[in-house]
Amino acid sequence: MPAERANDLRAVRQLVIGGWTGRNAAALEAHIKELEALGVRRPKSVPVFYRVAASLLTTDDSIEVMGTHSSGEVEFVLYAREDGMWIGVGSDHTDRKAETIGVTLSKQMCAKPVGPRLWRYDEVAPHFEQLVLRSFIWVGRERKPYQEGPVTTMRPPEELTRLYSGGRSLEAGTAMFCGTLAVHGGIVPADRFDMELEDPVLGRKLTHSYRIVPLPEEG
Repeated sequence: MPAERANDLRAVRQLVIGGWTGRNAAALEAHIKELEALGVRRPKSVPVFYRVAASLLTTDDSIEVMGTHSSGEVEFVLYAREDGMWIGVGSDHTDRKAETIGVTLSKQMCAKPVGPRLWRYDEVAPHFEQLVLRSFIWVGRERKPYQEGPVTTMRPPEELTRLYSGGRSLEAGTAMFCGTLAVHGGIVPADRFDMELEDPVLGRKLTHSYRIVPLPEEG
């Protein structure tokens, strides 16, 4: 029976957001251009690892954001625990207005919703490249496909952890977002964001959905 566990965020002491992690040059360039269209400067080198507050992680079904200029990004998330590596699904929800000022700033601006369940990474590693990420956005009462693609769009977990940690394993207590996919039709805000990580080999999915509650901007 495949192992699954509750995502206890109290065990996370360090949160890392991997950016520009695409292994396909054309797909990576597409995502860079999406953000350039919003005024975000292209990175000097790739990938980049942003350290942000671990307290941003949440499994709640809603988050509060400033204004209406933020959006979600579905990602697979690695969790280094005392008993090994686990994998989940999450959204690097980002303030796009702040992103034009500084990416590090924008990463710290919004809560990071993650799914409430995890899989043991060792169980998916042999067929990892068959896992699929998807997201959908709700605008009013309409649900629209937003992102879909294989996890192979991003660099392998082992490579990302090695690049971040200088060749070592992730330190226990670390969670790492591992990069996202290009979106359908351009980056847009939404009322609700649905995300999933599918394992077609073992016939299961990790899912989560959250509502985006805008707060008033008073200058």
